[in-house]
Amino acid sequence: MLSHLRRPVVVLALVLLVLLSVLVVVPVAGLVSSTLRPDGLAAWGDVLTGRLAPALLHEPLLNSLLVGAATAAGSVLLGGALAWVVVMTDIPFRRTVTFLASVPFALPSFALALAWESVFRNELVGSGRVGLLTDLGMTVPDWLAWGPLPVAATLIAHYYSLSFMLTAAALATVNAELVEAAELTGAGRFRVAWSIAVPVVTPAVISGALLAFAEGISNFAAPAVLGLPVRFHTLSTRAYGAITTGQIERGYVLSVILVVVAAMVLLISTRVAGRRRSFATITGKGGRRRRVRLGAARIPVTVAVFALVTVTTIGPGVLLVASSLLRRTGSFTSGFTTHFWFGGSDPSMAQGVAGILRNPQIITAFGNTLALGLAVAVVATTLGLLIGYATTRLNAADPLEANLNRGLSLLSYLPFLVPGVALGAAFIAQFGRPIGPLPALYGTFALLVIASAAATLPFASQAGRSAVGQISPDVEEAATIAGAGLLRRLSRIVLPLSARGLFAGAVLVFVNVVRDLSLLVLLVTPATPLLSILTYRYASEGFTQFANAVTVVIVAISLAATLAARRLEGASQPWLEER
Repeated sequence: MLSHLRRPVVVLALVLLVLLSVLVVVPVAGLVSSTLRPDGLAAWGDVLTGRLAPALLHEPLLNSLLVGAATAAGSVLLGGALAWVVVMTDIPFRRTVTFLASVPFALPSFALALAWESVFRNELVGSGRVGLLTDLGMTVPDWLAWGPLPVAATLIAHYYSLSFMLTAAALATVNAELVEAAELTGAGRFRVAWSIAVPVVTPAVISGALLAFAEGISNFAAPAVLGLPVRFHTLSTRAYGAITTGQIERGYVLSVILVVVAAMVLLISTRVAGRRRSFATITGKGGRRRRVRLGAARIPVTVAVFALVTVTTIGPGVLLVASSLLRRTGSFTSGFTTHFWFGGSDPSMAQGVAGILRNPQIITAFGNTLALGLAVAVVATTLGLLIGYATTRLNAADPLEANLNRGLSLLSYLPFLVPGVALGAAFIAQFGRPIGPLPALYGTFALLVIASAAATLPFASQAGRSAVGQISPDVEEAATIAGAGLLRRLSRIVLPLSARGLFAGAVLVFVNVVRDLSLLVLLVTPATPLLSILTYRYASEGFTQFANAVTVVIVAISLAATLAARRLEGASQPWLEER
């Protein structure tokens, strides 16, 4: 052991293990332990078998599973079909379709939920607000305006792009020579697709479905906007409601159950993704990609594809901008005004609330959001760089170092298994009270940074591993021989050479923090307002124009950062190559 401690990378790995344990393991363990105290044990009884168990657990769990299953099925059908058309056929404007299809995943899920509400909201929920269709005199059924169908539809629109990217990447590895060889034996198109293409993409399809399922059951924003007004609860909204109404122990119990359900699904996804790796479709030979000619179906297929990406990408943006300019909520016939953007305080408009660009609270939230995003990007990316360096430089042949590598990989991936609401509850349970000489951190900006850094650790660590993994250890040998220590090598060699990939990862972290609602909804207090939280509160209180306007700002920030990252990273998308 002492000999290992002479290796700086081993010391670094040990320090990172301790730090990641504090960031990830301790909060989750604190959440679980808080449910094992007397009050917590009583809460377990209430949630599992008590008189209120159907309302607390049974119905929300069933609703969560229903939404998750619908999200998975819809995402795979839309994303898989779109990937097939883009990769395997001669559809025009392939690059444009690929870009538009990838945008929804970069948007906050509540943006799509608010856009849906702007169109389909009916008079079932009082307050005098209606959507576009009701305002035009159409009758919108309750099942279309509220509840499981709109929640699932908006989540499908949000997550189908994930399935699209996974399936497209898998289809891009299908070599035309394999298809031609099968056709020469007399196999028809259906047989070729079933025997060659389907086996190759099956792991990606199943993985995308399970990821969409896990995201669907843990999402908070869409059920909160489109489900809570009609008391359609999922596990995430029920946990949030319990904690915010003082039923802390019940909320913690529901959070633990949510963690277990999501973790089981994601672990199954990981196992599926790790199987069936024997399809050698990438070889040393030059591959060709032959596209299926659509013939007479080319125009209708193209129209259908653009209709899909328009409804899920362009349409919501246009709706949000337009509805933020309406003089009366949901009424496109009442005229338009820029008051909700630029107007001053006017008692005759929006109860005297000034437009978002003149509202001190919004301006403060804008500054806090950018500051939080940048702070978390720096913290998480620094951790990602160190984790990437340690995992790529540890000696895999040494048992101790191999175990350190596995431990770092596991801990850096663990936050992905914990849904946002549950992780927020875990940080409240752990840091909501003083710990020894440390004061309670609840309500502080520091807790927001710590929790967000922990939540985005999987993205940052993956970016760090990818960036550092491209740097050969030989590059550092000369510096080591010259007597350069670990910190000097990291700052003078590793960091400059990996800066491009790390910056792309930092932008991804920044976007996730800016658009996040699930994690931060429990942690933010009036002392530290954020744009995403204000959006949810405005929507809940009936200030729809303000909610949509703030959402447009968040979307603009997310899209700008995402485009910058895509240009910088220069991600390879082989299905776009015309050959």
